[in-house]
Amino acid sequence: MEYIDEHKARFGVEPICRELQVAPSTYYAARSRPPSAREVADAELTQVIAAEHAANYGVYGARKMWKHLHRLGRPVGRCRVERLMRAADLHGVVRGRAKRTTIPGKDGCRAGDLVNRAFTATAPNQLWVADFTYVRTWAGFTYVAFVIDVFSRMIVGWKADTNMRAALVTDTLEMAAWTRGRAGVSDLTGLIHHSDAGAQYVSLALTERLAALGMRASIGTVADAYDNALAESTIGLFKTELIRRKGPWRTLDDVEIATLEWVDWFNNRRLHTELGDIPPAEHEANHYRQITASTTLETKEPSGVSQVSWSWVAGI
Repeated sequence: MEYIDEHKARFGVEPICRELQVAPSTYYAARSRPPSAREVADAELTQVIAAEHAANYGVYGARKMWKHLHRLGRPVGRCRVERLMRAADLHGVVRGRAKRTTIPGKDGCRAGDLVNRAFTATAPNQLWVADFTYVRTWAGFTYVAFVIDVFSRMIVGWKADTNMRAALVTDTLEMAAWTRGRAGVSDLTGLIHHSDAGAQYVSLALTERLAALGMRASIGTVADAYDNALAESTIGLFKTELIRRKGPWRTLDDVEIATLEWVDWFNNRRLHTELGDIPPAEHEANHYRQITASTTLETKEPSGVSQVSWSWVAGI
């Protein structure tokens, strides 16, 4: 069909069909035939995929788009999503190498490494990791700091500024504490706040604020490329999914507004592979829902019957 359409103006349909040993009637029938049901369905699904791809910062590849469509109530095959995205020239993003921005403190007085690369937690507010990065703008460099909850990968605090003084990281910590307080968590005693050995994170201002909140400071080892890998991974996503795709950036205000929108999407709608392809907010909600269900079950146990014996009776 495509070959005949391309050359029929020069040679005519019948001569081309004769050389290709195809009946001209077959060509004309194919030209007048309406689209098949599959073609119509593929065209409709392609429009949905393109819209959802754009709505999610254009970062989803075929696998995450397939998961995302299932969450939207469209149970389609992964191979079909791959085929349609390939035909529509829609792709995910690939992260580049990150640059370090923090400068190691030189006084040698800092907290020990309480994490030792074990970026795991069994509940929210057990371990936070913090780091910041730079963004080039037409008005100069802008710096964006983050605090991430390791359990859910949720960004609980962030700040953008035109300098990378200690106030950048202390204000980010304050926002993280406010965010958790707004959600009903006012006691952060014992929480580990982990960062690299940058001068901002070993500053007296941040150290005193961590102590006032009852948190435990943790500083990664110097010259260790993986001492704060989880925070750097999140920053890598920020740079790949937002900064490099939506630039160039003009001013601090532009970066700040875009970061606000991206953090909201990241926390509440972006599918995270490490969480089973659900958003961080949903992962935390599931955790608290399980705790509530477990507490309700315990309160319904008959008095005078132990947990073990009641489980045995229920099994009978």
